[in-house]
Amino acid sequence: MFPALEINLSAIEDNVRRVVEFCTSYGINVVGITKGACGEPKVAKAILRGGVQILGDSRIQNIIKMKESNVKAEFMLIRSPMISEVESVVKYAEYSLNSELKVLEQLSKASLEYGRRHKAIIMVDVGDRREGIMPNEFVPFLKEAKKLKGVEIVGVGTNLGCFGGVLPTPRNHEMLKKLTEKVKYILGIENPIISSGGTVVLNLLEREQSSYGINQLRIGEGILLGTDSTGNRTIPWLRQDTFTLKAEIVEVKWKPSLPEGPVGKDAFGNTPIFEDLGIRKRAILALGKQDTEISGLFPLYSGVKVLGGSSDHTIIDITESKVPLDVGDIVKFKLSYSAMLRGMTSPYVHKAYI
Repeated sequence: MFPALEINLSAIEDNVRRVVEFCTSYGINVVGITKGACGEPKVAKAILRGGVQILGDSRIQNIIKMKESNVKAEFMLIRSPMISEVESVVKYAEYSLNSELKVLEQLSKASLEYGRRHKAIIMVDVGDRREGIMPNEFVPFLKEAKKLKGVEIVGVGTNLGCFGGVLPTPRNHEMLKKLTEKVKYILGIENPIISSGGTVVLNLLEREQSSYGINQLRIGEGILLGTDSTGNRTIPWLRQDTFTLKAEIVEVKWKPSLPEGPVGKDAFGNTPIFEDLGIRKRAILALGKQDTEISGLFPLYSGVKVLGGSSDHTIIDITESKVPLDVGDIVKFKLSYSAMLRGMTSPYVHKAYI
């Protein structure tokens, strides 16, 4: 069945093993992030075989799916819990990342009701401007959170590179380290969790040869793809043969490279721009934006170029392809993180595990 995502579980396991070995040398525990694979139990089990004990996901539905599929691990909800889902969070996740007292209060109530003790990591915004308390508000927040029963504050965390594209630096991690001293003093915890994410932090560790006090690192993209989007690099000591997208050609024609007639916006509200390259040999794939992120497709065949697409079609230029391609043939692609994520989410993309 096509389109299809071919998922190399042994390559993912190998990446986990390498990341765990690298981080362990700095005294850092790894949380394996499964959201890019939509909490797929086969991928989760491969990550566990690689040597992690905690799995993190942004969707409680994915955590429930993994638990019901007998994935044996502790689970962390890495998106701030919605109040409407706190009962499920307490029942299915041992940890969650938090930055709102209202949410912690509801987690407290649910924990007491179900006789659980839920572990919370308090998120601090050190510059990326996604979730997190501003550093100057941290101490009063922590003092209020300490009063809640049923919820155990176990540490402090931050996130980098996901919204603002802010890179990890010694400075922003030193900010986190200083707040950890407040956690020790206010909560009386000797060894609190100091959690950072995501994959881009690996580059800081490699470059600076220091952990900057971090003892937990949440890693997804590096494990799943061996790449670092925020750092704009392929990680040389990790494998990239993990996810391969395959799509079938449904049309091959020689056509002018420029559209003919007045040009407005495309189906997604964008104004396309084309370069006049004369008559070119084009192929159309049965694959579209409903299936993946077209701009995140990288052909594995030399001479093939992705031109763009619509909801259900992707157009590629095969004029200079080193491999002869015709209707019915399959074209293979490597993926960006966003293309992989959308492909895993789409019910129209068949998943094949090897």
